[in-house]
Amino acid sequence: MRTTVGIIGAGPAGLLLARLLHNAGIDSVVLESRGRAYVEQRQRAGILEQGTVDVLRAAGAAGRMDREGLRHDGIELRYAKKRHRVDFPALTGGRSVMVYAQTEVCKDLIALQLKEGGLLLFEAEALAVEGADTGSPSVRFRHEGREDVLECDYVVGCDGFWGVARQAVPAELTRVFERTYPFGWLGILADVPPSHEELVYARHDRGFALLSMRSPSVSRLYLQVPEGTDAEEWGDEEIWAELERRFETEDGWRLERGPITQKSVTPMRSYVHEPMRHGRLFLAGDAAHIVPPTGAKGLNLAVGDVVTFARALTHQKETGSAELLDSYSETCLRRVWQAERFSYDMTTLLHRAPGATPFEDRLQLARLERIASSRAAETDLAEGYTGFPLH
Repeated sequence: MRTTVGIIGAGPAGLLLARLLHNAGIDSVVLESRGRAYVEQRQRAGILEQGTVDVLRAAGAAGRMDREGLRHDGIELRYAKKRHRVDFPALTGGRSVMVYAQTEVCKDLIALQLKEGGLLLFEAEALAVEGADTGSPSVRFRHEGREDVLECDYVVGCDGFWGVARQAVPAELTRVFERTYPFGWLGILADVPPSHEELVYARHDRGFALLSMRSPSVSRLYLQVPEGTDAEEWGDEEIWAELERRFETEDGWRLERGPITQKSVTPMRSYVHEPMRHGRLFLAGDAAHIVPPTGAKGLNLAVGDVVTFARALTHQKETGSAELLDSYSETCLRRVWQAERFSYDMTTLLHRAPGATPFEDRLQLARLERIASSRAAETDLAEGYTGFPLH
């Protein structure tokens, strides 16, 4: 089997890349180790930056998002029972974000790929990337009980932290930067309309809390919990009571309760793998970088990576120049490190570290007061949240 670009992983990064390449007249094959149902159901991110929204529209993949997605023009910060709204369009020249779940992005892109695009193989497990430093790399994979080889001009690894693509970069060429946080997020899905029309980020002495949503009838909420917490240790009543405590305000705002349909704990870490390219192997998304979810950057960073690759390969096709391909890692990492910085800032701004001192507590409150009272500080947050440029 042969193609121009072999794509490992049918998450939003791999699927969007296949769509962008198809629109540019470049053929690709997507290999996904899981089944279609799993890919369309796995819960992940739900916030799309302005740039991601624009890319999906330009790619012809935004019809349902524009009908069903929830445009958000701001977020609310809560601390010391106070409330402060950050108005994105007023601070960024009109930029906003879209609440539209990753599962829905994947459904839309899968439907387009199967209807119009190149080959998409589910339950096709990539076993190894071979010959990455040659002119003809390949992906060895297993599908329908037998091994096969996908010969390519380029391989793009969109297969996550545990995938084979990252492992194909020689250790002696790799630099890793990482930080593990001593807390995680206990997340719930609940069948109840969101208690606020926009996301609420709450800093509390008992820990961080986030009010989010998946739709007008389904709420997504999170609590900061100690690292290693088992979600089943928390009863439903205990979760709602703790959420109410952390979201409490001076004006008597109320959190609406409803049946909890799902519980899980998300660990928190920052991770960057440099470089993001080895020969003709290019890493994208979680294969190259991970951010704590506080800044809503994970999916959006992956989109930035595949847009950069698609532009670079299209440029080479049209001009014969490999200049943009050669600078892929450097270009992506500039944006990655800004997103890492923003996600770290948001995490340390809102989460109370175990053993935090009164001095550290007051610093957090001072940082929040600065955002609430300074247009410059507020603008920096709004620009980071709505997204860094995709070029």
